[in-house]
Amino acid sequence: MDHKQLKEFPNDFLWGSASAAYQVEGAWQEDGKGASVWDDFVRIPGKTFKATNGDVAVDHYHRFKEDVALMKEQGLKTYRFSIAWTRIFPEGRGEVNQAGLDFYLALIDELIKAGIEPMVTLYHWDLPRALQEEYGGWESRKIIEDFTNYAAVLFEAFRGKVHYWVSLNEQNIFTSLGYLLAAHPPGVTDPKRMYEVNHIANLANASVINKFHEMKSQGKSDQVSPTHQTTQSTATRKIFWQLKTRKT
Repeated sequence: MDHKQLKEFPNDFLWGSASAAYQVEGAWQEDGKGASVWDDFVRIPGKTFKATNGDVAVDHYHRFKEDVALMKEQGLKTYRFSIAWTRIFPEGRGEVNQAGLDFYLALIDELIKAGIEPMVTLYHWDLPRALQEEYGGWESRKIIEDFTNYAAVLFEAFRGKVHYWVSLNEQNIFTSLGYLLAAHPPGVTDPKRMYEVNHIANLANASVINKFHEMKSQGKSDQVSPTHQTTQSTATRKIFWQLKTRKT
């Protein structure tokens, strides 16, 4: 399609970049952080390239001020980052780990000081190991209450500082890769379990969004929503087709 005249991006368009906590933070056992399912999964032989893991990653936990300075130099207007659930609740629930919360508050303040809009992802796949072991993580409706409580703590802690929230990052990806293709934790290949997990994730997402509005602590322009990958790889589509057409 040819465009005779292109419409310019508005001046307040948020050009930025994004990361996930496990991809960048490192410090996997520091300041009271608990273990996530990824801390275990990466240690299974053959699951990651050259047995790499996120124990150190790019050491964002210790070098976030340098990283934010680089973002400012690049001209970013926003930075979307995820919260490691186990930094806030090492066991997935219970008492808040203040050291973990303080890290994210310091990061947010640094971004604001640099003129960069913080955008927070509540969940980018690093489920607390304790919840996986206790009740199967996303396979149990018990996670709805725990996820909502975790989100409410962040909504309150970052009140007035964070105006854009992502509840679940690419739900269709973590459910299919975790429960259909066994490429992500918990390493399951079962379409029935995948659809059940996807349903529970929908309920958890709705609960968190309801809590966001219920708290009435956000500004009129504040937003919360999930993100989705809109395309599937050829390999994924092929596996879905094989599962759909196989004889039972």
